[in-house]
Amino acid sequence: MIQHTVINTKEIKDLKTTKLLYFYFILNFNYIVFEMKIIYYYQTLVGLKSILDEDTPTCTHIILSSIHFGKNKDNSPYIHLNDHSPDDSTFDECWKELKTLSDRGVVIMVMMGGAGGAYGDLFSNYDLYYGLLKNMISKHSDVIKGIDIDIEEGVELNNVKKLIQNIHDDFGQDFIVTMAPLGGSLKYDSPGMGGFVYKDLYNSEVGKYISWFNGQYYGSYTIYDFIKTVQNGYPAEKIVMGMVSGNFPTKSSFDVALETIKHIKEKYPTFGGVDVWEYFDSPPGDKSDPGEWSKELSEM
Repeated sequence: MIQHTVINTKEIKDLKTTKLLYFYFILNFNYIVFEMKIIYYYQTLVGLKSILDEDTPTCTHIILSSIHFGKNKDNSPYIHLNDHSPDDSTFDECWKELKTLSDRGVVIMVMMGGAGGAYGDLFSNYDLYYGLLKNMISKHSDVIKGIDIDIEEGVELNNVKKLIQNIHDDFGQDFIVTMAPLGGSLKYDSPGMGGFVYKDLYNSEVGKYISWFNGQYYGSYTIYDFIKTVQNGYPAEKIVMGMVSGNFPTKSSFDVALETIKHIKEKYPTFGGVDVWEYFDSPPGDKSDPGEWSKELSEM
């Protein structure tokens, strides 16, 4: 009789762990099933009822988006979640829902940056703005278990290294640190939107602290994109293949993406998983039930 040991890939920190698990498989004749990550980005705060109503949440992670920095009219510095302080009453229900899901096993993270920026301000007065970030995460440490670093503006690589090192030092090895480069920046060693080569970061002294990459494979979502990424030196378990809702406007187009994911899982059993930007309009497109996306993926 074959025994099944389910391994949740969110617990896999590095390639060494994966090799040890494989060795365990060989010695114990177990068939190891790797559970891929199923991740929602969550910026349009329409409420998480679709997930809360599930008996067991089918997503593994929710990434609350997005953190920005700047100065008020009186020149005082601020940290914002979208357009308001993270502690504004606007977000009271959001934090409550995220805490409930966290207690039910969903890993909650926060995204910093993206199209709205963050890093120009952050690195212009690093000690000041990093202090605000550190305080915000610490205040919500009962909910926030990781950070997604989405750099879409020019930065210095050494500043990114410093940020990752500081996050690791301040929050420990169990705090998740991910990055969200374009898929092309993982398939090829050309500078990404941040102006640096991700391979240089990954191979640096802080690369070991990057839990995985939430690759933005927007507009080109095929198994060949994933194969090219692995061939470029990134372990399959380090790659979450991100999709954007607008690329899959119909059920049939989403079904094609599901077939792609199925084939990737077959070829790469340690496949890191899938994310979607974003929750409120996630495929297959029924805005009344955005949780349908994670349900379909969890059945694969």
